[in-house]
Amino acid sequence: MPSTKPKHKARIEEIISWYRSTNTPAQQKNLLRILNHGRIGGTGKLMILPIDQILEHGPGRAFEPNPIMYDPLEQAQFAVDGGFNAFAAPLGSLERGFEVLARHNVPTILKVNSHNLMIPDEKNPRPSIHSWVGDAVRLGCEAVGFTLYPGSIYSNQIEQQAKELIADARKAGLITVLWIYPRGEGLIKGQERAVDIIAYAVALGASLGAHIIKVKLPLEGYGLESNKKLGIYDNLNTKILKNRIALVMKAAYNGHRIVIHSGGDFTNAETLEEEVRAIREGGAFGTIMGRNAFQRPNVEALGLVSDLQDILVG
Repeated sequence: MPSTKPKHKARIEEIISWYRSTNTPAQQKNLLRILNHGRIGGTGKLMILPIDQILEHGPGRAFEPNPIMYDPLEQAQFAVDGGFNAFAAPLGSLERGFEVLARHNVPTILKVNSHNLMIPDEKNPRPSIHSWVGDAVRLGCEAVGFTLYPGSIYSNQIEQQAKELIADARKAGLITVLWIYPRGEGLIKGQERAVDIIAYAVALGASLGAHIIKVKLPLEGYGLESNKKLGIYDNLNTKILKNRIALVMKAAYNGHRIVIHSGGDFTNAETLEEEVRAIREGGAFGTIMGRNAFQRPNVEALGLVSDLQDILVG
């Protein structure tokens, strides 16, 4: 695909302008680094490679389908070869892959907290913090990442941790990416991805001051009983994914905050293409795709990533 950077320069400037009143010069530089890096850098669209699944899903579930990816050196090289905008991983993985990432100037996001499968917190998740801003500065990262679980009885505590991270990141000149996974006793069971819940998650991320907000693709229906009774979306066509994404983007200050969607569970290429097309048409900014990329053989995965990038930028 030919370079589109000059064509889209105005779009990048527009996106940066949305954050001008909150960014420090260093934060603005780091946000630009991520927006402008990689195969689709400079288009205003994003595809980020996350490798936090070693704890989120466990090493066997994450990497046994393609065992070469157990090694963060291979993960880092995949981020380079795939032309991703950025690479997100926990502390140890970034340390192991540091030389490859630094050699190719790949923007990095230190994921500072993680869910632990061995803790019985299915009803009310409570992630552990494994690193902080100082580690990100030492490794030359552009950003820090953090997962929240709104709906958990521990939500207030987790939000307070996110607030402290965002403040510390600002002082260090780093931007913040929030993974927001609604889950817990505050939501209708099985409806954690309902469109009203995903929109609420985006509003939470924007209110906390995140630069980039990562959520799952929204499903039809309601996740809050009060919204269900009010029928707030009853008169809208929420059967179509791109329409649900457009509703979610309204919660991102009418599209003035960067929202990306997860690739989710492993699925076929046709489904992924449909989802990425809906992300583009719904007005979101891109995808953060892990298992659907690195669980495939590398040649197949890189071809798929390239195809999805082309769809994303239209």
